[in-house]
Amino acid sequence: MDTRPASGALPLLAVVLTALNLRTAVTGFTPLLDVVGDDLGFGPSLYGVLGTVVTACFAVFGLLGAGAGRRLGLERALALATACTTAGIVLRALSPTTTVLVVSTVLALTGVGASNVLVIPLVKRYFAERLKLVSSMYIALLQVGQFVAPLLAVPVALAVGWRWAVGMWAVLTGVAVVLWVVLAARGGATAAPAVTATNAAPPRLDGAWRTPLLWSMVLMMGMTGLNVYAIITWLPAVLVDAGADPASGGALLALFSVFGLPAAFVVPPLAMRLRNPFVVVAVCAACMAGGYLGLLLSPGTAAAAWVVLLGVGVSTFPLCLALVNVRTRTTAGSTVLSGAMQGVGYGIACLGPLGIGLLYTATGTWTASLLVLVASLVVLVAAGVVACRPAALEDQVAERTPVLVGV
Repeated sequence: MDTRPASGALPLLAVVLTALNLRTAVTGFTPLLDVVGDDLGFGPSLYGVLGTVVTACFAVFGLLGAGAGRRLGLERALALATACTTAGIVLRALSPTTTVLVVSTVLALTGVGASNVLVIPLVKRYFAERLKLVSSMYIALLQVGQFVAPLLAVPVALAVGWRWAVGMWAVLTGVAVVLWVVLAARGGATAAPAVTATNAAPPRLDGAWRTPLLWSMVLMMGMTGLNVYAIITWLPAVLVDAGADPASGGALLALFSVFGLPAAFVVPPLAMRLRNPFVVVAVCAACMAGGYLGLLLSPGTAAAAWVVLLGVGVSTFPLCLALVNVRTRTTAGSTVLSGAMQGVGYGIACLGPLGIGLLYTATGTWTASLLVLVASLVVLVAAGVVACRPAALEDQVAERTPVLVGV
């Protein structure tokens, strides 16, 4: 059983600032690519590279972040991760060349990828008695940051320049670094054995990678991410090819993104209240299927309706985040499940933008691409059946761990 510290204002503020900045380094930068490219001398060919870097860093450093949490302790590891994000944002704002820009982007997203994984078990550790409320808040703030950052990027860039627009988020992440350092130091310095034990690195949960729960969560997250990033990358192009003007395509993509915020308030409480929340997966899959079929059969009419269906459909993302703590009993279980789900899951998600683009290039139409996305929903639903079934990761590990009898 975990020994948990009393929750308080300091860890809550640390979670708030971290959650707000889990996507600002991505969505606050992409609207400025044309401006930054004109200044540093690169063109659209680099945009795809920078887009791939996002999911690749989330995958690689999601896996490494879980290991760092076990070795260093969750607070220390998150302090290091947010420090990487802060350093990357500052370096990106100061970038004199394209090479430095790419390197700084990787550094910033290294921290974000690890933070994605580490915040979830820390929410479980500090706020076990208010898990529903704080989990919903954390996921909602992630969506707020994702939505607000692109709205502020261009006006700030026009007012004071793109470097300030890119670098301003380092103020918030810098404060988060200080808070996590204080929390880590508080655990290490105190003589109270309960707090010291809590801030220690969570033990390794051997056998977790052999459980059906872990792999079902990986596949559910992977299929969700694959669809999200395929939509974000290619939806405007699908709509433009159907006759929409580029401005309308961008506006509809913004409409798609808006639905993440209400989903963050609705889905996590459902995941925690329902014994088996598979109904959420079924509804989401049906919505996405309807959106894709609408784009396939009638992309030029009722486009907003198809985009709304897609926006509602990707609500399996907050479901995945919420289930990490619902399906585990300990911070060790939450850490390994969060790392596997987001590490491998984002690795699978990388295939979405790339694969859809290759299919379109090979066929010259969006038909095959949209049908592949519909087919991916079958995997999502199958994984959801297992992931939503009432079970705990630690129990499945115990069932699969042989008991050695001495002789």
